[in-house]
Amino acid sequence: MLGMGRVMAELARKFRQPAVVGELIAGVILGPAVLGAVSLELFEDIFPSYGQSALVLDGFTRVAVIMLLFIAGLEVDLHIVFQQGKQAVYSSILGLLIPFFLGFIVPYFFPGFFHQPQTGDLLIFALFMGTAMAISALPVIVRIMMDLKLFKTRIGMLVVASAMVDDVIGWMIFSVLLSLIGKSKEISVLSTLLLTVGFAVFTLTIGRGLLNRVLPWINRKLAWPGGLLSLALALCFIAAAFTEYIGLHAVFGAFMVGIALGDSEHMSERAKEIVHQFINNIFAPLFFVAIGLRLNFLVHFDASLTLVIIFIAFAGKIIGSGLGTRLGGFSWHESLAAGFGMNARGAMEIILGIVALENGLINEKVFVSLVVMAIVTSMTSGPIMRWLLEPSNEPSST
Repeated sequence: MLGMGRVMAELARKFRQPAVVGELIAGVILGPAVLGAVSLELFEDIFPSYGQSALVLDGFTRVAVIMLLFIAGLEVDLHIVFQQGKQAVYSSILGLLIPFFLGFIVPYFFPGFFHQPQTGDLLIFALFMGTAMAISALPVIVRIMMDLKLFKTRIGMLVVASAMVDDVIGWMIFSVLLSLIGKSKEISVLSTLLLTVGFAVFTLTIGRGLLNRVLPWINRKLAWPGGLLSLALALCFIAAAFTEYIGLHAVFGAFMVGIALGDSEHMSERAKEIVHQFINNIFAPLFFVAIGLRLNFLVHFDASLTLVIIFIAFAGKIIGSGLGTRLGGFSWHESLAAGFGMNARGAMEIILGIVALENGLINEKVFVSLVVMAIVTSMTSGPIMRWLLEPSNEPSST
């Protein structure tokens, strides 16, 4: 899995695409869609569906999800959000509400088209689809902004700040939805919401302050970078366990601790890079390759459903974020570019989908469509942004 994931990731990079695209393709090749079709017996020998090997792989993928959300949290810089002020508010709020509305309304009124079973809760399914359309992939967006040399520009900072706000709110909503269908159904909606908001506020205020005080001592007294990395991941798993205990999903705790740690001036860029390299080159490939092993992408692919989900994703983010950016005082070219930039879903959408699939929120066809949508939006964001911003970069051509 690691070997095939690396080969396909490098191939994807040759075509200037995110590594996750190659890792997903590696999973499809090793999974029932390709290897299983060639030799089902060989596929089942290498990747048994039960027993100790299956249990170990499942454990790796669950740990990988938590770690991926942790490093996504490390990307969040609250100072950037505050610096953008009302411009980030317009872009993030409209970039959240309009995609959420479109993602909710279509599945709610046309559940049959989404293969929604009669036994499922239609309202929760529609709320999930709204949430899935609302979030962005912050790590992908940051990488796109850097590749286009826009990260430190006015438009780049706005897109990154808006994506940060949308992701934090989106994952809060998703955690509440999961708690409503999980083991803790005795907890009321209000209690779940209060616990979610309370944990987020505590982590980003008191918890963040405590980390700021403790990190200098850790950097000074413990072996570097081993001490910092060990304690950072320990905090990640403790927070994940706590949010799982109170009825939220483990990924939410990991994400919030990542934000608190990443926002500290004592968490150096070098330390963040080490964490990123460790997770992105070991756990991330295992997770994304394992997705292809779970189900047959060819069997569960629904072209019409996939096209509708891609259309909703593009329309929601481009209209919402574009309009919000325009209200913030940017030109129409810049506003459209911001909309396409915010449309990159990448790994975050896939993680959201796999957690929803495991919890019975969505079926296999919707999951495959969400994965394809995540890939398409990630592949198109950078080139379209580059094309839209060319006129503004060349005054002589206007």
